[in-house]
Amino acid sequence: MPRLSLSKSTLHKAERQLKIYQRFLPSLDLKRKQLIAERAKARQALHETGNRLNELDSIIARELPMLADHEVELEHLVAITGSEVSEENVLGICLPVLKQVHLKRRTYSFLIRPHWVDRVQELMAEALTLRLRMQVQQERQRRLEKAVRKITQRVNLFDKVLIPRTREHIRKIGIFLADGERAAVVRAKIAKIRRSAQDQIF
Repeated sequence: MPRLSLSKSTLHKAERQLKIYQRFLPSLDLKRKQLIAERAKARQALHETGNRLNELDSIIARELPMLADHEVELEHLVAITGSEVSEENVLGICLPVLKQVHLKRRTYSFLIRPHWVDRVQELMAEALTLRLRMQVQQERQRRLEKAVRKITQRVNLFDKVLIPRTREHIRKIGIFLADGERAAVVRAKIAKIRRSAQDQIF
């Protein structure tokens, strides 16, 4: 760390820096709080998606116990053929948003298909969509976590390092300059006393 220059120009520079830091800190803190709120929303959405997936598992177990029948091929009943994921800008952070999921349902002949296959396809389509949505929500939450960590570090840098350090520099420079002014006054008085003493001698 460079040695602190104890001059009036350094004092003015430090005072300007302190004003800038104090002006930026509230806006950084507000952004941090907004990001924390967004992160909480993302966690809630992820939690709801997970709950719905668990619900689907219990619905399948309750309504479709015949899935244990291995004669009907359940693989490839529904497949994801594509998805549309866009990004939205939230507080300067690009977050993924699942717009649409394209599914392909396997067709069966009405004569060989059991009556419950339609319900299985419906539930599988919803489960696949939810799993994809969950992946996007996890990525969204990961990005928000990273953004909250970064903004918290900045807030702490301003609040716990830069502002206190600048205040301490201002205090040290102020003390040094005040001591210098007092010393100059004392020297001036001593010089005046010496001059008056010399004038009395002559």
